[in-house]
Amino acid sequence: MQPQAAEKQEKVLRHVVLFKFKETSSAEDIQRVVDAFRALPAKIPQIADFEYGTNNSPEGLDRGFTHCFLLTFRSEEDRAAYLPHPDHRAFGQILRPHLADEGVLVIDYWAQK
Repeated sequence: MQPQAAEKQEKVLRHVVLFKFKETSSAEDIQRVVDAFRALPAKIPQIADFEYGTNNSPEGLDRGFTHCFLLTFRSEEDRAAYLPHPDHRAFGQILRPHLADEGVLVIDYWAQK
């Protein structure tokens, strides 16, 4: 296999999502949001990979964002299928009541090595 072909096969689209929750949201509320997001890969086959975690940076530059989710797609078409997917929309209904003002940040990029 030629090096360019190998690079092309490894190219994936990352979808980074950060959440900042309302101070009034309980730990149980936040866990329900996390569990609902974690359930999406089983419902939406276009999600190639999924991982998440909570902020533990000592730098103090988080601007109140506490949770990070990283979704991987194989193509822009897969992402385009995910965004309006009914299960993704249903997740938004679970999430929305618990988000702080400007409490979501999304960045997508093609991963490079």
